[in-house]
Amino acid sequence: MLYGLLVIIGLIALTGLWAIGVYNGLVKRKNLVAEGWSVIDTQLKRRANLIPNLVETVKGYGSHEKETLEKLTELRAKSLGADTVEGQSAAENALTSALANLRVAVEAYPDLKANENFLDLQTKLDDVEDEIQMARRYYNGTVRDLNTMIESFPSNFVAGAFSFSKAAFFEIENSKDRAVPAVTFN
Repeated sequence: MLYGLLVIIGLIALTGLWAIGVYNGLVKRKNLVAEGWSVIDTQLKRRANLIPNLVETVKGYGSHEKETLEKLTELRAKSLGADTVEGQSAAENALTSALANLRVAVEAYPDLKANENFLDLQTKLDDVEDEIQMARRYYNGTVRDLNTMIESFPSNFVAGAFSFSKAAFFEIENSKDRAVPAVTFN
């Protein structure tokens, strides 16, 4: 009888320790997702801070690019105002597209392309874009790990009991952004 009671107590203790371990793993992954989002947010703010300087530099060269510059400024404001991962993702996709349109428009201004201030801003913007891509990969990896743990058996019981919810991926929505660019040699 005493032996049976000790086995039951031991099983309850092991189940409790397992639940604590799973709970701590979920908390760790949730915090990694928050950290990943913080890195993305920082990089997006860096990019947003470069845009006004870029707009001012381009304004002096192409007065008929006014619509492109206004759209870029509007999208920057939307990006800064987004408060969910989905909203931020949509705003960033639109902003990335507008920046690509600006780069195409700049091709018509050889003096602007040679302007040191513009070249410096373009280099900084390229660096920030690279940082954003790395941050997206890290964030999406942490989201994948959290979501897998939330959905996997038997950790899904602990996740459900403590109301852990899946996190959203920071995805590229524009299929043109996913396409492999064509490379031509002259």
